[in-house]
This record gives sequence, structure tokens and C-alpha cells, in this order.
Amino acid sequence: MSADDGPDLEWRDLSEVQTGSGLPQSMDGFDPDYADIVEYIIRCTHKIWEEKAIGLIYTHYAHNTPVHLTDAELYGRDQMVEGTVRTLAAFPDLRLYGDEVIWSGDDQAGFHTSHRVTWSGHHLGHGVYGSPTGARIQRREIAHCIVIRNRIIEEWSVQDELALVQQLGLDAAELARELSQREAETGFISPVGTLGEVPRLSGQHHPPIQLEADPNDPDALPGLIYSLIWNARMLNYLSDYYAPDAVVWVPGNRRLSGHGDLTAYILQLLAAFPDGAVQLEHVMWNGSEEGGYKIAARWTFQGTHRGPGVYGAPTGKRVRVIGISHFEVSGGQIVREYMVWNEFALLKQLCWPG
Repeated sequence: MSADDGPDLEWRDLSEVQTGSGLPQSMDGFDPDYADIVEYIIRCTHKIWEEKAIGLIYTHYAHNTPVHLTDAELYGRDQMVEGTVRTLAAFPDLRLYGDEVIWSGDDQAGFHTSHRVTWSGHHLGHGVYGSPTGARIQRREIAHCIVIRNRIIEEWSVQDELALVQQLGLDAAELARELSQREAETGFISPVGTLGEVPRLSGQHHPPIQLEADPNDPDALPGLIYSLIWNARMLNYLSDYYAPDAVVWVPGNRRLSGHGDLTAYILQLLAAFPDGAVQLEHVMWNGSEEGGYKIAARWTFQGTHRGPGVYGAPTGKRVRVIGISHFEVSGGQIVREYMVWNEFALLKQLCWPG
């Protein structure tokens, strides 16, 4: 989608593709200008961020909504308003292009939505990243929301903050040290605990190797990938689940192509965090076997920095990051994955004082 495409086109395209029935979706309790849950997510995002109707946060979020980030836990609408104002002050021309909304549920039990967007704008104001640089930034974000009667009641938000920092021309490691020191001095508590073991093994037993699940089942596929490939270190199964020419986007706007790139990427992370483990938190999907599936998986990665490599000399620090992946599956294999997690927040955890 080009930067010239208007928001009406974005809403219409996403809504028609994903609801698909041609019938109005029941939206009991929602504002009348939202025809379905996809339109709700796309349009309220546009209103708040691009039209600058920031006060709509008060009508689209519950008063006690928790928002889970890798490096912070927000609670309540005022913190959401404050963060939105701060971001828009630094990037006043920000545009959020809706790339995908994967959803499940209904207006009675509540909807789950996984909304992938591409941020685009210029660093024109002061903020957490310092004085304006004028640099153009582009980064991905995925938000998983639970929505009932026009209000988001819980949200998990992950951003590719590393891509933003790099595009501003800043030294990511130096900035991570500066921000973590500043947060510690102002009374922030370390976002990661240090007690106990990472939950990958059970005593001296090996991780569970589960082969009975059906990889053609969109509910089961993410669990197979995380338990078998990531946790059991059975990377030989990667070629079973990913197409030979699969494209995987990872933090830093990096594009991995094929099995070799993805294998190397996983090995680098596991070498730096030898006890690293992925815990699957939630799965939802749209599509069909004939037309292909779009799958959203929310997960948590934990590990201890005990190995040298991409993050430098081992620090012994425990890390924990929230991640969300969007998979596109065709012909029984993953052809594209958008793996979004905050690698810059991981760097801050490694730099945390003490």
C-alpha cells in the first residue's frame, strides 16, 4: 500500500477480505459507524493517531484497561493518553498503515484482534529519543486487543523499536544504557525477575517433543513451532513447516529469506540465551485450507544471557520479551511471517544497573 492510499481504501479492503460473508456483522454496543470488528480497529486507530482525536481513548478504552509492553505495564486511560501525546509530539506527521487484522470472537463474548500496522513519519519534535533529527522512520507494530461493547479492555502491544532507534542514527547500545540508568534512578523497578529457572525443562527431563499435533491445523501450528523448533532445539523440523522460499521479517526491519537465514537467526538467539524458551500465550486465525490461513500467535521469550554473540559478552542478566507473530500459510507451509518484538527493550534489560 502506498503512502497516497486514503484511509477509506484501507478500511474497506481489510474489512471485505476478512469478514467475507457479505452480511453485516453483529456489533451490539458499538458505535454505529463501525460495521464490523475489522473496521472498528482500523478506524479508531486512524481517528486517534492520524486525526489526532486523542480524547477518543476515553470512549474506546475501559477506565481500568491494562496495556502490556515488554518494558512497562500501563494501567488506565490517562497513561494511554499521556503516551500518545508524547509520541505524537515527537512524530507529529505520523501515519499508521493497517497491514492486517486477524480476529476471533463475537460481540457477546468479546472480540480478540491482532492488528499489524506500519508506522511512518518524521522525527520533528523533542521526546525520549532526544532533540529532533528530522529523520524519516518506518517500523512495525502489532497490538493484540480484547474488545467488548466498543471498549478495549486489555491490550498487548509490541513494537520494532530497534528499527526506529537505528533510523534516527542513534547508537542502540549506548541509548539502552542511558535510558535504563535513567529509569533506575527515577524509581523504576527492573522489568524482569531473577528468581527460578526459565520454564523450558522439567527437572532433568528433556523438553516435550510433541509430534502428534497436526501442522495443517492453524490452532496447532504455532505450538509445534515453538515447542519443537525453539524449545526442543529440533531445528531440522523447520523445513517441514516453512516453505523453501519463506520470507520472515524480524526486528530491525531485517528480512530473512529461506531456511538458512531463519535457522541462523534462531541459533544466534539461542547461543546468547542457552536456556531460552518460548511460551505460547494465545492463537487465533482467519481463512481456510483452500484459500490459506492468516494466523496470529502471541508469545513470551525468556532466557539468561550466558553466551557470547550478537549481544556482546555475557552479562548473566535474565530477559523477558513479549512477541507477536503473524503467519501466512499456503499449501500447508508458512510462506511469510512477521515476527515483531521489542529488541531494544531487551537491550535495556541487559544494561539494567545491578
